Amino acid sequence: MILGYLIFKVAFFVKKEMFMKIEDCFYLGKILKPFSYKGEVVLFLDVDEPMDYSQLDGVYVSINKKLVLYEIKSIRINNNKATVRFDGVEYEDLDRLLGRELYLPLELLPPLEGNKFYFHEIIGFSVIEEEKGNIGKIVGVYENAPQPLLSIDFNGKEILLPIIDQIILEVNRQEKQMRVKAPEGLIELYIQ
Repeated sequence: MILGYLIFKVAFFVKKEMFMKIEDCFYLGKILKPFSYKGEVVLFLDVDEPMDYSQLDGVYVSINKKLVLYEIKSIRINNNKATVRFDGVEYEDLDRLLGRELYLPLELLPPLEGNKFYFHEIIGFSVIEEEKGNIGKIVGVYENAPQPLLSIDFNGKEILLPIIDQIILEVNRQEKQMRVKAPEGLIELYIQ
């Protein structure tokens, strides 16, 4: 289902703008190294299901803080790496692309259901703790910690809550709410 959705969406995305804003995109991965003298490169795909991206016909490359569309001529995926040939890019052109970050429009993300969510989609959700009730709104997610953390604004104070299955009880997209069960004493550390 996800693969079919993604292939359908990707078929239309190359017809979009040549340039995109980074806030309208999600991070896909990075260009690692040249692969052959034919102008192919190896990409690292920072995604859960790399094969979902086997039909990509284009990708946005971050160059000088702008996202520039590069059409894909061919793509082969092996685990979380892909060998790609960009249309119009020759071996001599590869130096300017190596190490660059790759992005795709947010609308290409496969839809998630249940308690699975993308970090960007829960910003602004109210957080309802099982015993304490409404403890504020999600204002961000810290991804650099060993465990991703929700940043919740509680009357001007920040509450940090680990993003783990035992804590996240329900994600209600319609109500823009997340129901949680915080470890005993954790909320009190922040609100006293």
